[in-house]
Amino acid sequence: MGKLDRRRALKLRFRRSLRLQRRQVEELGAVAEQRLEDNFFKRLERLTKVRRFVVAWVLLLALLLSSVIVQTRTLGSYYQTLQPVPGGTYTEGVLGAFTNANPVYATSLPDTTASHLIFSSLLMYDQQNRLTGDLAASWAVDARGTTYTLHLRPNLTWQDGQPLTSADVLFTYQVIQNPDARSPLYNSWQGITVAAPDPQTITFTLPNVLASFPYSLTNGIIPKHLLGATAMADMRSVAFNTTQPVGSGPFAWKAIQLTGATSDNREEHIALKGFTNYHFGKPKLSSFVIRTYRSSSRLLAGFKAQEVSAIAGLSELPPELKTDTSTRVYNLPLTAAVMAFFDTSNGLTSDTAVRRALSISPDINKIVSTLDYPTQPVREPLLHGQLAYNPTYSQAPYDQASAAKLLDSDGWSIGRDGIRAKNGTRLQISLYYHNSTEYNSVAKQLTTYWHSVGIETKLMAQNDADFQSTLSQASSSVSHTYNVLLYGISIGVDPDVYVYWDSSQIDLRSSARLNFSAYNSPRADASLEAGRTRLDPSLRIVKYQSFLQAWQADTPALGLYQPRFLYLTHGPVFGLNESPINSDSERFNNVQNWEIREIQE
Repeated sequence: MGKLDRRRALKLRFRRSLRLQRRQVEELGAVAEQRLEDNFFKRLERLTKVRRFVVAWVLLLALLLSSVIVQTRTLGSYYQTLQPVPGGTYTEGVLGAFTNANPVYATSLPDTTASHLIFSSLLMYDQQNRLTGDLAASWAVDARGTTYTLHLRPNLTWQDGQPLTSADVLFTYQVIQNPDARSPLYNSWQGITVAAPDPQTITFTLPNVLASFPYSLTNGIIPKHLLGATAMADMRSVAFNTTQPVGSGPFAWKAIQLTGATSDNREEHIALKGFTNYHFGKPKLSSFVIRTYRSSSRLLAGFKAQEVSAIAGLSELPPELKTDTSTRVYNLPLTAAVMAFFDTSNGLTSDTAVRRALSISPDINKIVSTLDYPTQPVREPLLHGQLAYNPTYSQAPYDQASAAKLLDSDGWSIGRDGIRAKNGTRLQISLYYHNSTEYNSVAKQLTTYWHSVGIETKLMAQNDADFQSTLSQASSSVSHTYNVLLYGISIGVDPDVYVYWDSSQIDLRSSARLNFSAYNSPRADASLEAGRTRLDPSLRIVKYQSFLQAWQADTPALGLYQPRFLYLTHGPVFGLNESPINSDSERFNNVQNWEIREIQE
């Protein structure tokens, strides 16, 4: 066979093979179409009959996926929580006007707010309200009990970088003791000798033993290198006090801005920054801003508008904030006592039987339960938990039947109108108090209780100016305008309540004149004097017993309850605790540890 024949034969075989493969493909396609028709399209017609099962499986799959997502997020939040971190600017709104940051003069809420943040003191209070060192590392008293020696912490500095030494401490008390400087602390420091034997040591020598003296070392210290050349007569008005203060506290002065064209809407904005070399460590807050408001309504409006992080100065929680879950309410217990002081020197309340009836006819526990914050009742001139407090000498308990018998025995007869009278004189007393929601409520409850035993009460609610005038008259004369004064007094940690109950504090020549009851008891006087001039705590307890017995028997006042300092914030402030404090500015005792920012970790 030739080459031509072989090529022809190969082509024919290739064509036959190609035709065969094409037939096989066509047959396979036909089979596939038939199977697709039989196994899919015909069954697809039956899918509507099983759609419930299909939907159920799809929903189950979706539920499983959702559960996995929710569980993942839940476990994430369990293992990752919000944690406070340093930084941020804290803005506090305060009621009143700023006039002076110098601690030698600061008295109003805005002034003490700025002063406490900028200046440090020799001693301060810790979170348990115990006296502890601030600038002072240690202190001790000599065997006679009249000389106190304090040693400063090493390497203390002012906020301008200058060293702080005992010369600054000495200078501070020289200013206070100088009458030309006109410090409100002047009377408390007369007769005390202050010395600085070396740069780290300061001594105080008292004319007599005074157990409560260390508690007076909590005022701020001012710098001699900036004020030493200032005349004492000019000390109160120097620019340092208002625009250039330099202290050693946790925050340093940055700037002040005044806004508002009138006295009613004028505000001060005081910017402070954290002091890096603060002896307790740099504050966790980066900066602190104080914003003043002239009225309670404007203060509250500023808080609602988020102008400030917190507000101080309100005496009661506004109704509209009681249900606001974003507002955090801090009730800081004050070491103070709200009492009804009876004028023991003149008028109807000079009668001991009348005072006792006034004391036992109200249910104090029920009155306390109506307050919108938790607190403790006050049952004697000392606070529960204080040194020398003794429940044995608490005021007589609620007993209206005994109150009625006392008045009957004293000759006070019930009239047709339910009010008692004796020798033509009605048993009508006047009750003076500051016009606030809380005091109004307490006064009205007292009136109701007293009326139930035949005592008529004339309520005298007074505005700020009038009430201050009443207090001024009470401290300057034995003859008071009131029979009963509803008022709160600051007691503090130490049981030395001499200024409120010793008869010397009735005298116009006394420095305090805070004996609002004009209480005069030789037995109480001797006990108060003995108690404050003993350093041994156990001996002080014994010495104060006669005072407590005399107070219980004479009933110069009716103890009611411990008040609180109200502090409102937007959300929590980490480091701020509802611990007892002795004054409003002591809310800042732990301010270097406050935090307001949070991150998730």
